[in-house]
Amino acid sequence: MKFLYRYITISERLVEALGRFASWLTLLLVVIICGDVISRYLFNKSSVAIYELEWHVFSLIFLLGASYAFKHDRHVRVDVVYSRLSPKAQAWINLVGTLILLLPFCTILLIEGWDFVSNSYRLLESSADAGGLPARYIIKSAIPVGFLFVIIQAFSVVCKSILILMDRPLNPVDRG
Repeated sequence: MKFLYRYITISERLVEALGRFASWLTLLLVVIICGDVISRYLFNKSSVAIYELEWHVFSLIFLLGASYAFKHDRHVRVDVVYSRLSPKAQAWINLVGTLILLLPFCTILLIEGWDFVSNSYRLLESSADAGGLPARYIIKSAIPVGFLFVIIQAFSVVCKSILILMDRPLNPVDRG
């Protein structure tokens, strides 16, 4: 039982730190976009590299922030029925949905993402556009990393669901 509590605490602290990092990337993205707009409209200068950097930072925000959104229940869910259910019924839905839908999906994306990234590293892939960013394989590495953290958070949800079903939910002070 202590293992479940310990796993939840450690994994959610890790996901929380990753979410804070992703939030700082949001600020960075705003600065990059503002700089790009100023450069384009005031100085009539544009850069393919800056445009690609905007998309790369946005991708990092999405991929690294997904586990954080999942942890804080800010993901897409149809709450019409779920919100009216008892905590145990919600735990069952979370447990079954995570084990049958989320974990297999993320595992496939992790495996395929790893192959995708490995191929990119092998080719030392860079932007196909003139003036684009080099080392595209670095940004592609965020794909398996992002899904790995969703899997880590998914196991935390499984552990919490098990604890709720066993009438041993986390106390607010136990949460990471």
